[in-house]
Amino acid sequence: MAALEQELSPEALALIAEEEALLSRVQAALAEARRQAAERTLDTQGLMAQLQVLRDDATTAHAADLPHVFTQMNEVRAMLERQETVPLPDSNAPYFAHLRLAGPTGQRDYLLGRTSYANLAAGVRVIDWRFAPVARVFYNYEEGDSFEEYFGDRLSEGEVEARRLVIIEKGVLTRISTGPHLLQRDPSGRWHSRGRDASSVLSGGTGTAARPGFLGVGQGATRTEDAFGVTALLDAEQYAAVSTGPDQPLLVLGSAGSGKTTVALHRLAKVVFDDAKKYPQARTKVVVPEEGLARLTRRLLAPLGLGKVSVETLDAWSLSTARAAFSVPGLKLAPETPALVSRLKRHPVLRRALAARVAVPRGKAQPLTLERLRIRLADAFMDRAFLEAVVADARGELPRTVVSETVEHTKLQTAVPLERQYRDYDPDSLVTVDGKAIESDTPDALAGTLDFDDLPILMFLKAQRGALGADRLAHVVLDEAEDFSLFELFVVGQLLGDSRSCTLAGDEMQQTTAGFAGWSAALEELGIRDAGTCRLQVSYRCPRPVVELAQHVLGTQGPASPARPGREGAPVGFHHFPDEAQAWLFLGDALRDLVLREPHASVGVIASSREAAQSFHRVIAEMPWARLVLEGDFSFEPGVDVTDVDNVKGLEFDYVVLPDVTARAYPADDEARRRLHVAVTRSSHQLWVASSAVRSPLIRTFPGAKDPLQG
Repeated sequence: MAALEQELSPEALALIAEEEALLSRVQAALAEARRQAAERTLDTQGLMAQLQVLRDDATTAHAADLPHVFTQMNEVRAMLERQETVPLPDSNAPYFAHLRLAGPTGQRDYLLGRTSYANLAAGVRVIDWRFAPVARVFYNYEEGDSFEEYFGDRLSEGEVEARRLVIIEKGVLTRISTGPHLLQRDPSGRWHSRGRDASSVLSGGTGTAARPGFLGVGQGATRTEDAFGVTALLDAEQYAAVSTGPDQPLLVLGSAGSGKTTVALHRLAKVVFDDAKKYPQARTKVVVPEEGLARLTRRLLAPLGLGKVSVETLDAWSLSTARAAFSVPGLKLAPETPALVSRLKRHPVLRRALAARVAVPRGKAQPLTLERLRIRLADAFMDRAFLEAVVADARGELPRTVVSETVEHTKLQTAVPLERQYRDYDPDSLVTVDGKAIESDTPDALAGTLDFDDLPILMFLKAQRGALGADRLAHVVLDEAEDFSLFELFVVGQLLGDSRSCTLAGDEMQQTTAGFAGWSAALEELGIRDAGTCRLQVSYRCPRPVVELAQHVLGTQGPASPARPGREGAPVGFHHFPDEAQAWLFLGDALRDLVLREPHASVGVIASSREAAQSFHRVIAEMPWARLVLEGDFSFEPGVDVTDVDNVKGLEFDYVVLPDVTARAYPADDEARRRLHVAVTRSSHQLWVASSAVRSPLIRTFPGAKDPLQG
């Protein structure tokens, strides 16, 4: 702790005294407001009793007296409405930021909190940070800046005299952060000035992550001029894997940042270069789970001379292959599949159950058209007994609620579309005033649709009777192969035929949902029993502190022989706050500071969910360098990408900030461990882990996670 402590300067002491006096003033005003509210509560009880008496009088009063009684009742009701109490800020943590503005009318202090409250006589103005217009000044200006903002139709101008983040716990001021000052109270009540050490400042990482146009490689190169320069830096283990013969199926395993993608794409380049006639680029393909990784892969292939190789996401590949297999130009797909339903349709136990249930008739059976297969599949998905058996076979990996959800979802999909029900009606009458079809944004929109997850299942069923009917592949690369379902792997095997020329790159520790069947089952679906296996042992992307945290997060799920870190690096920064808003405002400030100092850095703010990413983005949305990325549409340009775990597999950033590592977002279960592991291992230079309320149990016991000044 000695390295963190500094002697308090007179300026710091004055700052502490000022903030403590302000807090005392706010708490006194709130105490008085609560006393007055209690008095109003007594008055309210008396008015309620008076109203009840008047109601009783009205039931027995003479008709001539009723107008007078009703007038009294109305007066009492009006008094009750005026007695309604306004919610007050919590005295234990009434606000988390202090903004002082100087303008034509003089100085004014604004305190940002979750509940608005004002006592102008006491000089107390607590504003709701989410809605109050003046809060924009806090987000968009620094201390000492002149500001000019419109609040409604009124232009307000002035200077930001103070801009401070404060933490108040159980009514006690415990931290002040402003400009050069980071002041913190320890459990004994003593204040310390924390130095800006490596874990408390984001710095020095620009250009460490892989950039479009070159790959991160074994020797940790951060710049390269051509593909040959990259290949020259492969380590011996990676080069041996790249040199595997083209007819030999290859399984490349390794932890995050060990170079799996590097090996897979270099191997593809060597296969095509050695025999371009047998392995033309037009008949090779790279398939990845998410759009972000697809975009990065296309950019990485260019310097390897593989610009004509098709790179597709799983969904895009499933759709194009299904269209070819069933000779249909288009398929009506559901706008969204419920997460649990998708999880069931991708689980390995469904593969066994469907193979047994939907037996393919032999002999003179009718052709298996797409429509016939859809009917058979729908029958299975509406059979509760069948689904319950699947759930039981999953041994806890699928909840029982998935049965009802799948049945209801399938019923909506098998319903007759409204356009067919009302085919004889005037088409204009089936369009709403905003130009949408009448079923848009309603459950009826699912009628006649398929899920993306249905497509490989339907192709699997078709292939049971013969050829799939789609074009064969000469070589295929499956990156993040642990995310491929057995149905998808089966279809890939059909497309490879006797070639067997393929590369699978994966890490079972990075699967973000339950249901990975294992590499043996994956190879069996591909029709492969003699694949070469390369397990990369060094994590080149992440520095040692990040690797150690990633291994800690996995716990007992981690491999028996974990990857070795390839280099040292900045310690992981852990930042805990009582309230989510405090955490996010603190991170917003840190990101602004980083972008000013390192404008060419790539930063990933990786939230636990889509909703959490949207919420955090609102804190920094007005900054030109802040981008919300929820559909994989990464630009790979400098700046801050706010995204979620489901969008970042295979990607890396100079800096990674995890804004919500809480017990709710990452509980102590296997799926949460894998998801947090994926998020942690995106950092090539520095990682910050922020939490609020209750920390995730997955990091609570990690050495260094506890703030040294908190005892």
